[in-house]
Amino acid sequence: MLASRLFIPTLKENPSDVQIPSHIYLIRAGFIRSLSAGIYEYLPLGLKVLRKIEEIIRKHMDGAGAQEVLLPILTPASLWKETGRWDVYGKELFRLKDRKDTDFALGPTHEETITDLVRKNVRSYKDLPLNFYQIQTKFRDEARPRYGLIRGREFIMKDGYSFDVSEEDAVKTYDAMKEAYHKIFSELGLDYLMVEADVGAIGGKFSHEFVVKVPNGEAHMVYCDNCRYAANVEAAKFHRHKLPPEELLPLQKVYTPGIKSVEEISKFLNIPENKVIKTLVYRVDEDGYVAVLIRGDMELNETKLANHLKALEVRLATSQELESLGIPEGYASPIGSNIPILADRSLEDLHNFVVGANEFDYHFINTNVGRDFNIEGFYDFGTAKEGDPCPVCHLPLKETTGLEVGHIFLLGTKYSKAMNANFVDRDGKEKPIIMGCYGIGVSRLISAIVEQNHDDRGIIWPENVAPFKLHILVLNIKEEDAIKTGFEIYSKAKALGIDTLLDDRDISPGMKFKDTDLIGIPHRIVIGKTLKEGKVEYQSRKESKKFQLDLEDLDNFLESVKR
Repeated sequence: MLASRLFIPTLKENPSDVQIPSHIYLIRAGFIRSLSAGIYEYLPLGLKVLRKIEEIIRKHMDGAGAQEVLLPILTPASLWKETGRWDVYGKELFRLKDRKDTDFALGPTHEETITDLVRKNVRSYKDLPLNFYQIQTKFRDEARPRYGLIRGREFIMKDGYSFDVSEEDAVKTYDAMKEAYHKIFSELGLDYLMVEADVGAIGGKFSHEFVVKVPNGEAHMVYCDNCRYAANVEAAKFHRHKLPPEELLPLQKVYTPGIKSVEEISKFLNIPENKVIKTLVYRVDEDGYVAVLIRGDMELNETKLANHLKALEVRLATSQELESLGIPEGYASPIGSNIPILADRSLEDLHNFVVGANEFDYHFINTNVGRDFNIEGFYDFGTAKEGDPCPVCHLPLKETTGLEVGHIFLLGTKYSKAMNANFVDRDGKEKPIIMGCYGIGVSRLISAIVEQNHDDRGIIWPENVAPFKLHILVLNIKEEDAIKTGFEIYSKAKALGIDTLLDDRDISPGMKFKDTDLIGIPHRIVIGKTLKEGKVEYQSRKESKKFQLDLEDLDNFLESVKR
């Protein structure tokens, strides 16, 4: 392609209101433009990268036995109502009506649509297994779209769905998809982790996320270098050391004037923070309350709490709500509580700890579960953090941030039961189909790759997804020998099947160098002053190495680039 004919609207300065490298460089290098908040246009360079990523995904999905389909983005509300998600999905589901006043949604995901397709066409175990995927535009009405393609409202996604006759077969399919995902992200050259994850609104029995390690990521993970355990903090477990037994001391109420925080109580009473217990009062789905106890040196994981309660939403009670319950803010206590009490497992072996007294300026010391109050049970509500013992090998966990680029779920029968997607098994009995769900953020992958492959000058594309593999720069197109040589090299590269961009624009060499650094094509040939000596300059974008090439050696060089 000739740069003079290619639409590459590069920018000299960073655009306003962008914060992370991928967002900055994809806009500055002319890959994308914003149409509206969270909605982006893919320009020629951006679309070339997108298509190359799609090719890699298709190769491994097809290789794992999945079949490509294309489902409508517009989905009837009636399907969503069958599974109950029409009412519970939230404001992210973009709802609209047609001219007949029929409710529809722009699909953020397609479990209902694909299940409807299968239930209409599958009757017997002989029709299974089935494994479908699509690469398609999705829409999620994010309240705060940000970071460019990372969290947009309109995005491109690979979503896949499997249908099996038994859970055993479904797990085999799940493992095959897991392996395909490893191949995809490895071929894309990404530094990533596969982590245990929360099933979230999709639902199911268990799930794994594939997370690219980047400093600006929204996902927080813990992992173990020793045994390879890794999990999103929303789902991460960690070992709690068993505490030695203590003699139970008498319960006492002590005066703690104006002291509320764990740090203040710890200092005032001269005790470690892990002896102070937080009593957190939560509102559950707007129709109930629960008190949760957790050690003062730990943070409560609201996702774990919501999952345990099977709640759509949990949130800390407001000051007004606490007042209505007769609980003074900052001094909540499990002693004498009139709402259900749950406790994190960190309290199982803890004795003689401190809690609020349900009275302003007072706390109880030497408090003990069972003797002074009762609870409904001990559960895993804690948020894992760096240094906590690994749940498998008990060595310290490490913590990192990342960007989720893939998520797979073993759905089980959540959708097939709700939508009566059944089959007749070998024994003649009708049974629900066992399902799996497999997503990849295709457009998000563009940003993920740039986040891991850039420097202070621009993007450094891996060869297999770069918009072009070779960039030829003719520094002075008015020199007849220079432009002629440029076209000769360009023709040879094209004949070898090398995707090549020839910069034949009549602009300054400085602008050409800045643009080529921004765009980030892996290999670069510069035709400049050394042409008089029968040489051109080669530079690798990744390694920044430079050396001169004799024109008679170019054929061998191009063959090496082709490989």
